[in-house]
Amino acid sequence: MTQSNPQALVKKWHAYMDAPSAQALDDMLHENCTFISPVVFTPQKGKAITLQYLLAAGHVFDDSKFTYKKETLTDDRMVLEFEAEIDGKYINGVDIIDFDADGLITEFKVMVRPLQAVNMLWEKMGAQLEAAKGASR
Repeated sequence: MTQSNPQALVKKWHAYMDAPSAQALDDMLHENCTFISPVVFTPQKGKAITLQYLLAAGHVFDDSKFTYKKETLTDDRMVLEFEAEIDGKYINGVDIIDFDADGLITEFKVMVRPLQAVNMLWEKMGAQLEAAKGASR
């Protein structure tokens, strides 16, 4: 096991955000990672479901003027504050990303405000996840 490098990890995350790919994301996720959504009651456990949610979010936020505004890094956590705009609605939130000593994401938590943004994202994420489910059949 190695000691993670938060600066390298945030750089890797930004590279992924600039050029998203399922393979790059898959390479960053721990097998037992957990995704915590602002609109789903229970944490979603496992690499496959986390990958599914993060890829769906990438589609929802495509062309949304998504940008990270502030970053806080520790030895095992990144807190990245973001802003975006979808359908004329302002979105502000944070990605709280925990990782292990090997630099793999163990937990990805998203918090979003204001309420109308949460409601809109709930609708759009649901539609995107259903579309992805239909495409994989």
